[in-house]
Amino acid sequence: MTYLAVLVPFAALLGAVPLAWGWGLSWLDAGLAVGFYVVSMLGVTVGFHRYFTHGAFRCGRALKIALAVAGSLSVQGPVTHWVADHRRHHAFADKEGDPHSPWRYGTSPAALVRGFWHAHLGWILERTLSDQRRYCPDLLADPNIVRVSRWFGWITFASFVVPAIIGGLVTWTFWGAVTAFFWAGLVRIALSHHVAWSTNSICHMVGERPWRVRDRSTNVWPLALLSMGESWHNLHHADPTSARHGVGRFEIDLSAETIALFEKLGWAWKVRWPRPERLENLRAT
Repeated sequence: MTYLAVLVPFAALLGAVPLAWGWGLSWLDAGLAVGFYVVSMLGVTVGFHRYFTHGAFRCGRALKIALAVAGSLSVQGPVTHWVADHRRHHAFADKEGDPHSPWRYGTSPAALVRGFWHAHLGWILERTLSDQRRYCPDLLADPNIVRVSRWFGWITFASFVVPAIIGGLVTWTFWGAVTAFFWAGLVRIALSHHVAWSTNSICHMVGERPWRVRDRSTNVWPLALLSMGESWHNLHHADPTSARHGVGRFEIDLSAETIALFEKLGWAWKVRWPRPERLENLRAT
């Protein structure tokens, strides 16, 4: 099942360029793909990551469930699995025990090629699940989140099929359903997978390190928009519970802006925004 969820969307992504060159992509397909991409990625970055893993803010039951479902639409695994893996990553970042460090095999060119593959995709295909009772007992104690995790298979099905249903109903054609399934289902999920996995691989190998950390996390600005701000990864490792990862003038962080909107609407509170004095202490000299 894991191989299918990873490889089938990836094959679709490889086929996307020739298909887009002259046929097979409509404005409806593009709109559905962007819409589902934004919702599912924010579900991961705001929900799975900043809320469930690190507790960067508080929210009510309805938003909590919505974030868990939205993150599950990205097809990156059930929320309890995702959180357990990510908390283990922070506990052993770039050391023995880190589930996806690119430095696992050493620092030689051959070792780094092997490490990149492991950090980006190999760890998923060969993974041993992190102990959820150790790393996310708080989520296992929440019946709402346990229920969403159990529904992951159905949510995955919906993530592929709902765009096709919308495309078919709007165009009232079978072909409209097929192209929506391809672009807003397969291609969108594959793109979100590789953007998310780049945080594990690229953002621990190359980039800038303006903040003091004990690992090799970096900031990689070209990924900032697609990753919803997750590629400001160096500050995240320096201050994991912060609701904002991009703090510079031009450091786009759409996840932080979404949390700020939730706070303004009264849907989120006790938001852990970065404090200037803390940032000054964390800045690399």
